[in-house]
Amino acid sequence: MNEQHSTAGRGGTVWVLVITSVAGFMAALDNLVVTTALPSIRQSLGGGLEELEWTVNAYTLTFAVLLMLGAALGDRFGRRRLFMTGLAVFTAASAAAALSPGIEELIAFRAVQGLGAAIMMPLTLTLIGAAVPPERRGAALGVFGAVTGVAVASGPLIGGALTEHISWQWIFWLNVPIGLVLLPLARLRLTESYAPKAPLDIRGTVLVSAGLFGIVYALVNTASHGWTGPVVLTGLIAGAALLGLFVRHGIRAENPMLPMRLFRSRAFLGINAASLLMFLGMFGSIFLLSQFLQNGLGHSPTEAGLRMLPWTGMPILVAPLAGYLSDRFGGRPVVVTGLALQALGLGLFALVIEPDVSYPAQLPALIIGGVGMAMYFAPAASLVLSSVRPGEQGIASGANNALREVGGALGVAVLAAVFAAQGGYGPPQLFADGTVPAVWIGAGAVALGALAALLIPGRRSAGGTAPGPVDQDTADPEPAAV
Repeated sequence: MNEQHSTAGRGGTVWVLVITSVAGFMAALDNLVVTTALPSIRQSLGGGLEELEWTVNAYTLTFAVLLMLGAALGDRFGRRRLFMTGLAVFTAASAAAALSPGIEELIAFRAVQGLGAAIMMPLTLTLIGAAVPPERRGAALGVFGAVTGVAVASGPLIGGALTEHISWQWIFWLNVPIGLVLLPLARLRLTESYAPKAPLDIRGTVLVSAGLFGIVYALVNTASHGWTGPVVLTGLIAGAALLGLFVRHGIRAENPMLPMRLFRSRAFLGINAASLLMFLGMFGSIFLLSQFLQNGLGHSPTEAGLRMLPWTGMPILVAPLAGYLSDRFGGRPVVVTGLALQALGLGLFALVIEPDVSYPAQLPALIIGGVGMAMYFAPAASLVLSSVRPGEQGIASGANNALREVGGALGVAVLAAVFAAQGGYGPPQLFADGTVPAVWIGAGAVALGALAALLIPGRRSAGGTAPGPVDQDTADPEPAAV
C-alpha cells in the first residue's frame, strides 16, 4: 500500500494523544450516557418503548454500519481532514439533539451523531499509529483505551447527574464546547496522512446497513405489530436476505469491507462471535436495568448512575489484573471466564429483581458482572489482532468494533421486545415483570458468548505463540487492503 506516514512534528505525540483521546471519550460516552436519561426524555418529549429504543439504536446502529467506511474514507481523502469532518458533524448533531423539540427529531439527530462518530472514531487509532513511534505505540494505545474505558464506566453516572441537576439536554450540550475546542487544535496540531489506494466498498455498506436496519426495525415494532404482523415479517425476511447478500458479497468481491475468508480462522470467528453476544446481552440489559432503577425502584437519575458503578466501573480496577492473567495464561481462558462471570452476574440480577429489592441484594450481581466485563475487555483487542496477519489488523479491528455495536443495537431491540411482551411501563411490578425475563435472555446471550470464545485456539494448540493466529492453510496469500 502506497501510504504517506505523518510525523509528530507539530505539537508532538502528546498533542496527538490528547486530541484523539478526548474525541474518543466523547464518542464512547455517548454509547451509555443516554441510558440513565431515558425516563426524563420520555417524560419531556413523550414516546413509548419503541421511541426510546431508537434513541439508543439510532446512534449505535449508524455507528456500527458506517465505521469501516469512515476508516476507508479517511485513508483515501486524508485522515486529519476526515477526522475533523466527523468531529464537526458529531458536535453539530449534539447541539441539534439538545434542541430537539420532539422525540422523532431527537432520534434523527442521534443518527447523525452516529455518522460523525463512525467517521471520527476509527481515525483516532490510525492517527495515533501514524504519529507515535513504534516503541511507544503500545503505551499510547493503552492511554487511549483507558480514557475510553473511563467514558464507558462513567456514562450512566454523568448522564444521571446532568439530567437530575441541570436537564437531560446537557448530556448532549456537554459535547459542544469540547468539540469546538478540539477542532482548531486538530487543524493546528495533527498532520495529514493518506493511503490513497484504499478501496471504498459502497455496495457492501449499503447491503449491511439496509439489512441490519430491517432486522432492528422489525424487532422494535414487535410490541405494536406482533411477531407475525406484516411489518415485522417483512423487516425480518428482507433484512435477513440483504445480510445474506452482504455475506455473498464478502466472499466474491475483490476488496470487500469485511472479507468473509477471515472467518475461516477459528480465533477470528470465536472472538467476534463472543464480542457480538457479549454486547447483545450487556448493552440490552443496561438499557432496561438503568430504567428499572428509576421507574421500578424510584431512584433519581444520579442515584441510578451511582448504583451502576460497581458494574460499569469495575473494569478500571480489574483490567490491570486481567491483563496480567492474559499475559500469563493466554487470552482465551481470561475471556471465557470473564464472559461466564458476566452471564452469572446478569443471572443473579434477574433472580433478585422486584419492586422493593434492596441495594445490598443487587451488589453481588453488579460486582460479579463488572469483574466479568473487565476480564473480557482486557485481552479482547489483543485476541482480535493476533487472529489475523499484520496486514489485516486494521480491517480486523474495525470489524470487531462494528460487530460490538451491532450486538448492542440488537440487544436493545431483542431485550426490549421481551420486556414489552412480558411487562411494560406502568406500576413498578409491571416494569419488573418485563425486566426479569429480558435480563435472563441477556444472561443467556453472554453465556453463549463464553461458549463461542472456546473456539479460540489456546497457547498450546497455537504452538506457543500468541493466542489465535490465523490458520495458515486457509489464509489468503495477499493481505486485505484496509
